[in-house]
Amino acid sequence: MALIKSISGIRGTIGGKPGNTLSPLDVVKFTAGYGTWLMQQGAGRKIVVGRDGRISGEMVQRLVVSTLNALGLDVIDVGLSTTPTVEMAVQFEQAAGGIIITASHNPKDWNALKLLNSQGEFINSEDGAAVLALAENEDFTFASVDKLGSYTQNTTALQQHIDAVVNYPLVDVEAITKSKFKIVVDAINSSGAIAVPSLLRALGVKDVTVLNEEVNGNFAHNPEPLPQHLTQLCNEVNRKKANLGIAVDPDVDRLCFVNEDGSLFGEEYTLVAISDFVLQQRPGNTVSNMSSTRALKDVTEKHGGEYFPSAVGEVNVVTKMKAVNAVIGGEGNGGIIIPDLHYGRDALIGIALYLTFLSKSEKSSKQLRGTFPDYFISKNKIELDYGTNVQSIFDKIKTKYKNNPINTEDGLKIEFENDWVHLRTSNTEPIIRIYAESNFETTADNIARKMMNDIRENM
Repeated sequence: MALIKSISGIRGTIGGKPGNTLSPLDVVKFTAGYGTWLMQQGAGRKIVVGRDGRISGEMVQRLVVSTLNALGLDVIDVGLSTTPTVEMAVQFEQAAGGIIITASHNPKDWNALKLLNSQGEFINSEDGAAVLALAENEDFTFASVDKLGSYTQNTTALQQHIDAVVNYPLVDVEAITKSKFKIVVDAINSSGAIAVPSLLRALGVKDVTVLNEEVNGNFAHNPEPLPQHLTQLCNEVNRKKANLGIAVDPDVDRLCFVNEDGSLFGEEYTLVAISDFVLQQRPGNTVSNMSSTRALKDVTEKHGGEYFPSAVGEVNVVTKMKAVNAVIGGEGNGGIIIPDLHYGRDALIGIALYLTFLSKSEKSSKQLRGTFPDYFISKNKIELDYGTNVQSIFDKIKTKYKNNPINTEDGLKIEFENDWVHLRTSNTEPIIRIYAESNFETTADNIARKMMNDIRENM
């Protein structure tokens, strides 16, 4: 059981003792802290709340809504939704902020509160620290009975989001419709079962098969869209002789594709491909986190732009994108950020842009993948015991590799000639992530394996 407080929100398992899990008491405490912080910002008293399809979603949402109302805040409930939809709804409603109830790619026993500012963007670390302090000190005052907040429902937020995607200038609905794509979607028993087919219909795609389409939170497989979890989708693309497979995570902010032959496009290459298309129309700078493939840098420089790395975490990517005026950014986990739509990872705009690119390229998905440089990232993790001194581990490894170029902006990134490895604690799980990249898959795996041994020796 765990409770994790980070720039990715307040995340924990359901069930167990308060203070150690995302218990009802913790939900109320952190929601009250956030609501109090929001009122201190003076941006208004309206707040948007939405959730993904998790089993605990409705229960947590009722706690969140009631707590906000008890503070005197007016709640607009968009119900079962996606993370990017809630982000955009904050803008549509001109709200003071928003809460998304989702644990993203975590297993079904997890849930989380993702906290947004008045721009519909994740609050930064400084604001997050202020929220945590208010919550931990229980420094909040609830409203009197005459000043309780109101509750309304917004049933059109997803359609507004889809309309914004369909009308985005680089999305070509006519080209997509003419291509007559046959597509299989893995909706992982969550919000994607509603959002992705609705978007595809709006884009003119008529032949759509949805796997795991019952929104019940009982995920048919591990919800993180990694190769080992997508065998059902790969097999179904082959069986249906489809043009493309699409996989999203439970809150629809991560995206990956399966080629027409059932092979994986590679989640690291979702951002690379869509960036290639965007940069053809709008040359400029790009950003991804430092755990993402160097292929984005190659593509960016091909189009005359400059690539910038950021620390891991959507808020860090967004901050760097604003600083360098990037035309596109995101993360190698399949997160696409199109800034003139909104500053948030959004699988729906990613799908629309990729289908436009596929239509205009007159290539199959596998042929398109073949146009990009080949790098291999080995993604691994080591679970941590409570109280593990991660900084001490990293310090010892840094000393061991002191003759190599080292970046400590976010954990520990070590360069090895043309290869690299990035070690960092997760924002969302009690683990150390180990990402290694090379031109050769075996080399990437060997680097990662060596680093995992170094970590274990120093634990």
